[in-house]
Amino acid sequence: MTSVSKLDILYRSTKLEKDLNELKRLVRRYGKRQGELIALRLTQLRAAPTLAAISTLPPIRCHELVANRQGQISIDMVHPYRLIFEPANNPLPTREDGGLNWSAVTIVRILEIEDTHG
Repeated sequence: MTSVSKLDILYRSTKLEKDLNELKRLVRRYGKRQGELIALRLTQLRAAPTLAAISTLPPIRCHELVANRQGQISIDMVHPYRLIFEPANNPLPTREDGGLNWSAVTIVRILEIEDTHG
């Protein structure tokens, strides 16, 4: 029997990892609705074999950011907040055209939860 690989999740800091992986801390810091959605998004990330599998889930709106956030990716949370992360494979998997190869991204680093429109 072969095992299906899952997306590995790293965190910008130990504090962020603790805050995002304990439901009680999530709810205290982000509120019930947002905390439960963060927990769901992390479960979805953990269950995916690659980043490409995440991009197909509605209504997640997983997309690459631009300008001063180039190289980062966001997923919708309770509006206007986003879960911000970056691919953490080394080397970074790219396509022939130089863009990110989402099908080869197997490690991500969670950076923050924030309003990227402000």
